[in-house]
Amino acid sequence: MDRLEAMSLLIDTLDEGSFSAAAKKRGVPVATLTRKIGQLEQHLGAALLVRSTRKLSLTDAGQRYLAGARQIITQVAEVEREAAGEFREPTGRLVVSAPRMFGRLHVLPIVKDFLTLHEGISVDLQLNDGNVNLAAGAADIAVRIGALADTSLIGTRLGSMRTVVVASPALLDRHREVQHPDDLKFLPSIKLTLPTPADAPEPQKTKIYWPEGQIRLLVPSTEAAIDAAEAELGFVRLLHYQAAEALVAGRLRLLLASFEGEPAPVHILHAALPQLPQKTRRFLDFASSRLRATLIAVGKA
Repeated sequence: MDRLEAMSLLIDTLDEGSFSAAAKKRGVPVATLTRKIGQLEQHLGAALLVRSTRKLSLTDAGQRYLAGARQIITQVAEVEREAAGEFREPTGRLVVSAPRMFGRLHVLPIVKDFLTLHEGISVDLQLNDGNVNLAAGAADIAVRIGALADTSLIGTRLGSMRTVVVASPALLDRHREVQHPDDLKFLPSIKLTLPTPADAPEPQKTKIYWPEGQIRLLVPSTEAAIDAAEAELGFVRLLHYQAAEALVAGRLRLLLASFEGEPAPVHILHAALPQLPQKTRRFLDFASSRLRATLIAVGKA
């Protein structure tokens, strides 16, 4: 039995929340994964997981073992990276996580320029609106918009992002003038149905309650919400960068700017490690100044 592999499979199973999700991540059959974790439990002479139809949880022995396993896997990965030269030269695979739309619009161009300068590095750019577990090694670097829930991470603040209310000029021409959030009650609205990450912090307080109006459309993505707003189906609340292009082009109009709450902070983050690989340090230095400039430019849109 490969105990390091079994430790890694156990960690993935707890982080992903199920055997099937962990098996999919690792690209192995579920039966293989459960067999190897079972062999680990037999070797230890102790049950590590409580298996039920609803969820997986750890036994007391499992909690102690998992904490030690995480440390061992992290230390082994650091030794291997050092042996491969990652702490001397910027080489290897770099995993970067960012919000889906922000990553496509603003992080991908930075990655492109970074790869041009560093031929020994490959980048796995993961675009999703959930928060990956940096402490568990799910990514090397993450860009996040919003208050930080995990204070153990090392973060550099890049700027801030407004939450705005927008609608098409044609829609506004057909309805009463919007001068106060209460006026939104009389307008059709578009609502996003994006899932909230499990570890997301509580939303920041705004100056005033925002009525949803007459909800006419539910959509699963910001791109669909923008298209619907441009099609005069209703007003929508978005992060400013998501609507910036349409605002500049005049396809959408900004509403109630004086009632906006505090802007959300934007950070670039990494796990607290004894030593950062050169690939990570180089990308942090390369991306930070460019993302700061991007946030300033978007804020003026």
